[in-house]
Amino acid sequence: MATKYKRVLIKLSGEALAGEDKFGVNPEMTAKTAAQIKEIHDEGVQIAIVVGGGNFFRGRTGKNIDRATADYMGMLATVMNALALQDSLLSIGCDAKVMTAIEIRDMAEGYSRRKALDYLDDNKVVIFGGGTGSPFFSTDTTAALRAAEMNAEVILLAKNIDAVYSEDPNVNPNAERYEELTYMDIVEKELRVMDLTAATLCKDNDIQLYVFAMAEEGNMMKVINGENVGTLIH
Repeated sequence: MATKYKRVLIKLSGEALAGEDKFGVNPEMTAKTAAQIKEIHDEGVQIAIVVGGGNFFRGRTGKNIDRATADYMGMLATVMNALALQDSLLSIGCDAKVMTAIEIRDMAEGYSRRKALDYLDDNKVVIFGGGTGSPFFSTDTTAALRAAEMNAEVILLAKNIDAVYSEDPNVNPNAERYEELTYMDIVEKELRVMDLTAATLCKDNDIQLYVFAMAEEGNMMKVINGENVGTLIH
């Protein structure tokens, strides 16, 4: 079966790697995530990844820390997650490279758009750590920026929830589940899918966004094959 997408950017939250532990990196959850990524990689899909750092430190939660300093700390958290994911991918025979927006030469390569594109063309998974390299920007914005730079067709937004809803379905079981939305819908309905800077970047660069549940095994392959398992935003 031909895949729907040829080049994707996967946005992983730090919580997705923490699993039920809620903090740090859960080896079992990270291994399951790596296995799903390898599964679509083996189908010839070129994969870039942006990973968050909320399982270690989230910049905006550093209450008594200067905001810029807190954001830099959050960037370091994303690098730890990127290295953990790389290690898990390499252990199952999936070649992966970590590139960081902030130079950490002994651990990863500094980000270079041309080099990252070359890695994708060589069928290596490229994991972007360190956010945008600047404070005051979320990893959602990083995902939109890197997707535009990598000419990705879609951002796969892996969440702990299976789609976009009008409200939190855990609070309101009658919340409306959306199968398809536009970026203007996100703004007008005040849906908390991603921040407005990221949504604007996606809209301006004609990048689709697909929200789905990462925890359900096989979901990533279903998305790649065009099955409806979440919410498409365009």
